[in-house]
Amino acid sequence: MRTLSEELTQRGFINQFSAESVAEIVDGEKRCVYHGIDPSADSAHAGNFVNWILLRHLIGAGHKVIFLIGGGTGRIGDPKPDAERELASYEVINERVSKLKVQAVRLLGTNDITFVDNNEWLGTLNLIGFLRDIGKHFTVNELLKKDAISTRLSSEIGLSYTEFAYPLLQAYDYLELHRRFGCDFQVGGSDQWGNIIAGVDLVRRIEQKKVYALTIPLVVDKATGKKFGKSEGNAVWLDSEKTSPYAFYQFWLSTSDESVIDYLKLFTFLPLEDIAMLDEASKNNPGARSAQKHLASEVTAFVHGKEVADAVAQVSAVLFGEGSLQTLSTAELEILKANAPYVTTGSTDITELLVTTGLSSSKREARTFVESGAITIDGVKIEDPAAVIDATTYPRVALLKRGKKQLSLFQVVS
Repeated sequence: MRTLSEELTQRGFINQFSAESVAEIVDGEKRCVYHGIDPSADSAHAGNFVNWILLRHLIGAGHKVIFLIGGGTGRIGDPKPDAERELASYEVINERVSKLKVQAVRLLGTNDITFVDNNEWLGTLNLIGFLRDIGKHFTVNELLKKDAISTRLSSEIGLSYTEFAYPLLQAYDYLELHRRFGCDFQVGGSDQWGNIIAGVDLVRRIEQKKVYALTIPLVVDKATGKKFGKSEGNAVWLDSEKTSPYAFYQFWLSTSDESVIDYLKLFTFLPLEDIAMLDEASKNNPGARSAQKHLASEVTAFVHGKEVADAVAQVSAVLFGEGSLQTLSTAELEILKANAPYVTTGSTDITELLVTTGLSSSKREARTFVESGAITIDGVKIEDPAAVIDATTYPRVALLKRGKKQLSLFQVVS
């Protein structure tokens, strides 16, 4: 049986760590680990969700978890390498904190998890006391070595003192959590390594205690080189109102062959042995996209529930030719109508319908598509350019397709 350190390493969770080995941190005594997220939005997205999956692995191994939502640090913002952060109002930040906590409770569960808001202690700090007791442990030289800070200082944008002070506040969080809860382990993304290790050093200097840090590699699509996250313009949110469950499912379903096995290891709890079999099956028959289907189903079920995951999977199968529209329930049909092109029409003919749905730019082009055998309705090929489309033939919502990928739903109304 694999140890936790072996499991995490093989799944790809390990980037940097502040010990001789990962085993020293996670395989011995049970630790109090914390992870923090600032309320820069009212929902987590796929980019930081990987940290939550790591927390679930740690919880399963018996470690105690503290989930910190940065109601205090969120009022300032971690320095971005290319721009000054816009400061949100206190009211907006408080609303985001509340929504993030609800989301985290739902996805992480409440057993053995403590939720904290760092505004509880940062909001009441005395400036002179903080600079005297905490600031003296940091040198400007150390802060200037941080990538986000050094990049901004060498650009025309510059860096405000507000953002420059952020690493001190995050380090102070670690010290405060160590004092309050005996916290001795922090996890986060690799871009947070400098801030996290600053907290490790601060606890050592003030409390003379050894605490630990571990970061996860940034998740990158190997096919495009782009990372997950809203900064890349491709944010996929965990909130169903920001990213619909169908769109969420489609995002994972469209994962590249180069990345899908990595994502299965990071974002699902499937045994590594099962993932290895999926890897082999995908290599033997890449067109079946079995690994992508498992990934989309597993992650969607975890975030939105199995019932929703099954529904959007069924809808997806219908849209892409692996199922019948007639098999969909009323709820599934509503999901389909909300996420695919949809038009209503009176009685018409197939060429006019193709123009109405945008699948053809003209009736002449539509006729060519029909005659070439490219048009189907509910999986049945339409071969007559004069075919009548009316409520008698199509009494409910139907699926019109041109080829395999161009499609639209339609419904004939009187």
